[in-house]
Amino acid sequence: MADKLKYLSGFGNDFASEDPRCPGSLPQGQNNPQVCPYGLYAEQLSGTAFTAPREYNQRSWLYRIRPSVLHRPFQKIPQGEFSNNWDEDYPNPNQLRWHPFEIPKLSDVKVDFVEGLGSICGAGDAKTRHGVGIHIYACNGSMENK
Repeated sequence: MADKLKYLSGFGNDFASEDPRCPGSLPQGQNNPQVCPYGLYAEQLSGTAFTAPREYNQRSWLYRIRPSVLHRPFQKIPQGEFSNNWDEDYPNPNQLRWHPFEIPKLSDVKVDFVEGLGSICGAGDAKTRHGVGIHIYACNGSMENK
């Protein structure tokens, strides 16, 4: 046999393949990198209910040229008497993405947990336990006497 056989990588009937016209487009050792090769969008398509045991999960990671959900920005329309009263700020139903959060370098400045805590978004009133606040942190040092 002059031709070498090529096998798909994977385990337990899972496999990975990439288009030979775009070598290196499939991330190695990870499913959802912060930055995909060729500017692709990473999306997971799940065919299993979230209540199913892990060994029964059926899913596919897709790396797309454009996101699967693509639409024009929404425009505000009159609401009449309906109001959600979220501090007079209207929610944004558009697709939102942000760049990865910067991780503080130890050589620049020492950042502890409290200094590295930042708010992303929220809804309702978390203080009265009828709402939610979503935060993220990035630190490179201990609290040291705080």
